[in-house]
Amino acid sequence: MPLHPLLARLRHGLIVSCQAAPHEALYGPAFMAAMARAVAAGGAVAIRANGPADVAAIRAAVSVPIIGIYKVDLPGFEVRITPTVDHARQIAAAGADLIALDATARPHPAGITAAELIARVRQATGCPVIADVASVEEGLAAAEAGADAVATTLSGYTGDSPSQDEPDYDLIHQLAPALPVPLIAEGRIATPGQARRALALGAYAVVVGSAITRPQWITARFAAKLGKGGGSD
Repeated sequence: MPLHPLLARLRHGLIVSCQAAPHEALYGPAFMAAMARAVAAGGAVAIRANGPADVAAIRAAVSVPIIGIYKVDLPGFEVRITPTVDHARQIAAAGADLIALDATARPHPAGITAAELIARVRQATGCPVIADVASVEEGLAAAEAGADAVATTLSGYTGDSPSQDEPDYDLIHQLAPALPVPLIAEGRIATPGQARRALALGAYAVVVGSAITRPQWITARFAAKLGKGGGSD
């Protein structure tokens, strides 16, 4: 599959996830747009953003590509990242350049498979699709289904993927050379050293979220270290 020009712009770059939950102080489109401006000024090659309102506000604020997702909790389903074609259409209409979606093997709404969702979202939106997966098998299946890129986003968040504090380096190492499309490393990348290691293992680009855009999480890490009286990392 030829590399999409938008993905070519992301090579070896830092993608920043600008998201906030409703209970967090920076929740809301205005805050996320300001955050996107800040990280774009700092060198982010793209923004990952959640929901039509945030995507639209960020689109008006920056010129870098936006990877749009739409997190929705649907009764009876664990899949929550852009779970349907309609959710994908909404974030594309809001200004997302690429669409990320859950491409795990877990049941999807309307009885469709992850492969069918990938194909339908590409057709309905005309946007490149990034498949968020948790395993080698899911990544290979997503690429076979036509995903333009694969991301390790969901490793550690499904029942059959390893729960760990560190990035899933094993998954990056196994999946990157096996894919015919770019692999984007995402999930628990908290330091520049971890990001560099992901690239060295074959990742095409890296996504960092909390370590850059969640001040309460960053502050808690500092406070915990001070409270324990040690540690230099």
